[in-house]
Formats: sequence, C-alpha cells, structure tokens
Amino acid sequence: MRSVIRNIRLVQDGVITPSDIVLCDDLVEAILPVGTADPSLAGFDGQGLYLSHGFIDIHCHGGGGADFMDGTEDAWRTAARLHLTHGTTCMTPTTLSATREELLRAFEIFYRCRDDIQDGCRMLGLHLEGPYFSHAQAGAQDPSQMRDPDAEEAALMLEACPDIVRWSLAPELPGALDMGRELTNRGVLASIGHSDATYAEVKDALAAGFTHVTHLYSGCSTITRVGGFRRGGIVEAAYVLDELTSEIIADGCHLPGELLQMAYRFIGPKRLCLITDAMRGAGQTSGESILGSLENGQKVIIEDGVAKMPDRKAFAGSVATTDRLVRNMVQLAGTSLPDAVEMVTATPARIIGRSHITGTVAPGRKADLVLFDENINVKTVWTDGIIRFEN
Repeated sequence: MRSVIRNIRLVQDGVITPSDIVLCDDLVEAILPVGTADPSLAGFDGQGLYLSHGFIDIHCHGGGGADFMDGTEDAWRTAARLHLTHGTTCMTPTTLSATREELLRAFEIFYRCRDDIQDGCRMLGLHLEGPYFSHAQAGAQDPSQMRDPDAEEAALMLEACPDIVRWSLAPELPGALDMGRELTNRGVLASIGHSDATYAEVKDALAAGFTHVTHLYSGCSTITRVGGFRRGGIVEAAYVLDELTSEIIADGCHLPGELLQMAYRFIGPKRLCLITDAMRGAGQTSGESILGSLENGQKVIIEDGVAKMPDRKAFAGSVATTDRLVRNMVQLAGTSLPDAVEMVTATPARIIGRSHITGTVAPGRKADLVLFDENINVKTVWTDGIIRFEN
C-alpha cells in the first residue's frame, strides 16, 4: 500500500530539505520536493516538522526499568519499547561483564525477541561490553567478573551468537591483540573500552584491528607521566589517529558541554557517534535502581539526570535517551542540527557495518523514521512504515 508523509523538513546529508516522503508498504519509495506528491495518496501531515531516519543507538543496556541482562523476554521488550518512544528505531543491545552462563542466557533471549518486538526498536545485533577489561578502568563494571581475554571462551561466545556486531575490550591485556585480529576477520567491530592503554598501545591495537573507542573519556586512559615524561592515552589517540572512530555519552553529565564541543569540533560527525549507554533507569528521573541484572547487579542512585554509584563518587551509567543526545549536541555543544542527527543515524550505522541497510532515508530502505520539533521533542515514530508512537 502506498502513502505519503507530507510537508516535512528532511534532516540528512548535512542539510535540511523541505520534502514529501512516499512510502510503499514497509519501504521508502521516493523523496520528493514538498507539495509535489500525488494528492490522491493517503497522507500524514508533517506540519513542517523535522524528519530523519530513526535514531540508532549502538550502546544501550536497557531502559524503562529493565536491563538486557535480566534474562527475560519481558525485559528486552520493555527496554525496546521505551527507547522507541524517544526516537530510537534501531539499537545494539549491550551486555556487561558477567559470568559465561549469564552472557549465553542473554544470547538466547536476544534470538527469542529479535524479530518479535513490533512496537519496539529494531535490534541490529549484540554489543558485548566486557568481560575483558582493565581493573584500573573498571568504572561501574563489576570487578569480580572482569578477566583477561580467553580465546576458548571468546570462540564459544562467537559461535553461540553469530550476530555479535561489536565487542569492547581492553587491548593492552594479554591475548587481546590476537582477539582483535580474530574479531576483525569475523567482521565484528573490535572496540577499545574500559582500558588503561597508552597511546603506543592504542597504535598497536589499531594495527590489530581495533578501530573504535567505547564511550570516549569514560573508562579511558589519558595523559600520564613516567619519569617526568608525559605520554598520551586513549583520549589523545582518539583525536590524533584518523583511522579511529569514537562514541560519546552526550547526556550532558558524563561530559560537559565544552568536552562535547571539543569532540565534535576535532573528531567530527563522520568519526563520532552519540550513544546513550542507558541502563534500566532510562525514563526514570530519580530514586534507586540496579545496574546489570536484577539477580547479580549493583545498586545505584538516579539523580541529577544520571545514575551514580551509592557513594556518589562515580557515575553508574546513563539514563539518557537518544532525543536527549541530539538536543544536548545542539544546545550544549553548538552543533548544527544536521550534524547532530548524522551522529545518531548514518555514522553509527557505518561504524557497525550496517550502513547498507540502515541509517539513511532513501528509496528501497526500511521506512524507520522519526518526526520531531525544533527542541527535539519526538512527535511520531515509524518502523516498517507503520506508526508505532505518536505524542
């Protein structure tokens, strides 16, 4: 069935273009100049609001009171539905450092739910965050579950879940470079995360296939001094090495406006994407929550727009949604709206190797779309050409 979304301002490819979007069943059929679509087609009036491809979150742990480590189908559906209402149409559900058994259980739930959440965001594959991390950069990861890379265990994980699209680990650990090569050979994004690597070690990791930095500044080494001589870390490598892409938690808490602006200005929208890193508290404004599974997770406190460890000395994950990320980049970092949108659509799709199927509004692509106003308030969300949320 053909229909049209009339009178929208398409945000894509660095520009804003008044357009009509013609849909045919679950696909985009055509992008036309505004007011030129066949008037006989059933239509939706976009009222001159902004429209883009649905937002893509390649690092998300949960939301709406649910975590992907909870081990239940209901938890996965709950999180997927919550994030869709904020404009996310595609995501890579993300695990935490955990036992082998917990991770394998998460894989089973992923396969049960992946193609059966019509009112939630599309799942592009899994992101394994850990368990091969540096204790010096543990952050809110459970130190008791962090360990050196285990080739046998990693092979088991990859065989159990062929849809792992990225894996974050610390490249300075024993066996990590070999694992990076194996991930790259399998088409899995090897990402530097929760790592204390030096600049030199990052260069070695890059040569071994690591091409991305997990939540820049968070769980990342920076300048240190050895015998009076300064040496760079992951943060400096992210700025200097053009072959590296990076992601930032643009919730306005993990990074203040000036660091968001700095990352945008010197890394740029082609190499930088926005992530929520949201835990189950996404959608919750205050109170207690749990990071990780209900069974084995850590208690945290939600206040000031972020999750904190109980002693309030460190953050314990974000409670952001993707609309908040775009809003912050425009309002706090001073980016253009097209660049902010690119960092949460086309760029993340390209980083995880899915730009051939998602990330842009184009004829023949899935009609996964989000309509929003000048303050990035989400008004309507489509997946497969069907309205799944209206505000």
